[in-house]
Amino acid sequence: MTYLVLARKYRPKRFQDLVGQEHVVRALTNALETGRIHHAYLFTGTRGVGKTTLSRILAKCLNCEKGVSAAPCGECEACRAIDADRFVDYIELDAASNRSVNDMQQLLEQAVYAPTAARYKVYMVDEVHMLTGHAFNAMLKTLEEPPEYVKFILATTDPQKIPVTVLSRCLQFNLKQMPEDAIVSHLSHILDMESIGYELPALRQLAHGAQGSMRDALSLTDQAIAYAAGNITSEAVQDMLGSLDQAYLVRLLECLASHNGAGMLDVADEMASRGLSYPAALQELSTWFNRIAIAQSVPAYLSDDMAQAESLRQFAQQFTPEEVQLYYDITIHGLQDIELAPDGYAGFTMTLLRMLAFSPSAGQDNPQLPKPKAVRQQVLPEGERGIQSESRKVMTSGNSRPFQKRPVSRVDADVPSASVPMPDPKPVSATGTHHVVAQWDGDWPALVKDIPVRGLARQLAQQTELVRYTVENGEMLFLLRSPTSAICTVSAISRLSEWLAGHFGCPVRIRTEIGKAENTASRDVREAEVARQQQAETAMRNDSYIQQLASGFGAKIVEGSIKPNLN
Repeated sequence: MTYLVLARKYRPKRFQDLVGQEHVVRALTNALETGRIHHAYLFTGTRGVGKTTLSRILAKCLNCEKGVSAAPCGECEACRAIDADRFVDYIELDAASNRSVNDMQQLLEQAVYAPTAARYKVYMVDEVHMLTGHAFNAMLKTLEEPPEYVKFILATTDPQKIPVTVLSRCLQFNLKQMPEDAIVSHLSHILDMESIGYELPALRQLAHGAQGSMRDALSLTDQAIAYAAGNITSEAVQDMLGSLDQAYLVRLLECLASHNGAGMLDVADEMASRGLSYPAALQELSTWFNRIAIAQSVPAYLSDDMAQAESLRQFAQQFTPEEVQLYYDITIHGLQDIELAPDGYAGFTMTLLRMLAFSPSAGQDNPQLPKPKAVRQQVLPEGERGIQSESRKVMTSGNSRPFQKRPVSRVDADVPSASVPMPDPKPVSATGTHHVVAQWDGDWPALVKDIPVRGLARQLAQQTELVRYTVENGEMLFLLRSPTSAICTVSAISRLSEWLAGHFGCPVRIRTEIGKAENTASRDVREAEVARQQQAETAMRNDSYIQQLASGFGAKIVEGSIKPNLN
């Protein structure tokens, strides 16, 4: 006897046997029972969700010898002929191979004739989106006003390609993808009827591989039966599908929970030796983080028969919700970026190392990661402590623009040694250092008037006013008042600190506040320019030759034309 594949042997023959399409079944059942039968139906959905099956069941409902109803008998000649695909008045047309206008005209010419041995002549056009534009135009009139004994059933996996003029003439039903639980339940029912042994996790792997298609699930089940010689086990299905062993993911998550970077790389090396797919591994890893997050938020969602349910509950306790969300986001971005990596191994391992690097507790528990350098604390005078405390709030506020305008009494920016590394001072003796500092008279404008730095660092030096400076333990602390926060950038403060450290021969730290700056180098420069301009204008007006020209010829000096000699 010829073997009949499961997808054909267990094709549903009644509405009650359909799985996962209750919304379509309900609408068609009500229409048949109330006699409100439309002349054209459009079934849309991905492959293997029941479009052709629904078409055949609907054709039986319309042509059953016991009358039009939502429950055909399945025993009369019409029902048995439709099930066997030999009913003369039920015509299935494949639009992928019969897509021209000539094929459509031939079908429409036959539609005008009454059915041979049935109540209705039913035309089922599969993959209708493959028809040409002319073929669609040819069927519009007949599709809108067909003979009373003709019914059209159109099916497609891509409804976007169907003209709106055709959509408007049909009742459209969108068939959903099959839920994994529904596929598992249906497969277990069929295998019980076939007396074939199976493991429930193996069926879940088959359902996951089917991606919402019941026909694909049944085809994979046929393959698994042949591969496993009659007993479908998780190991056999995993080997057959070439899917990733979940044990690798469990080990990766265990190493991540313990911040064991070496262990994670060992797992990646083992996967490389077996030639496993790294994108598939990242995809599965993202699924694990999703289920762990669900286990943390809705623990009752995890059923005991779900694969790795115990491990999911364990990881839900080991990771915080914030960590799970972070790792999920890193995994998704790693999956997107893996094609840009030098190779799959580099992209996969960098994603794993990124999880370790950004883990909130990585620096505390992982001895393999470098520890942050200790920040040297400085004991400041009582008045300076408030400045330091306030400025640290600004630097750690999380704002991408920490230097914003504040009242004069508030410190706007702080660059401690932890934020901007201080340059090593030039090797000078303690006596020399104290001598240089002691000799300085505190004249900030004179100090920075001809400073050899450029850019914002020069503007910071020349547009700020020195509020005060202190010397503590061989380190100088400057408090500068700036008229604007735009020049108080971290890089500008760092460059100015570096120059001052080289000038004074000791470490230097700078803090800034926003306010009106008066005693600045730029003000002195402007005042000197104004004085030179006034001196030049006075000299020009007092010149005897200019006075003679003015009195003798009425000459006038053009305002703004006098420029001082800068030499």
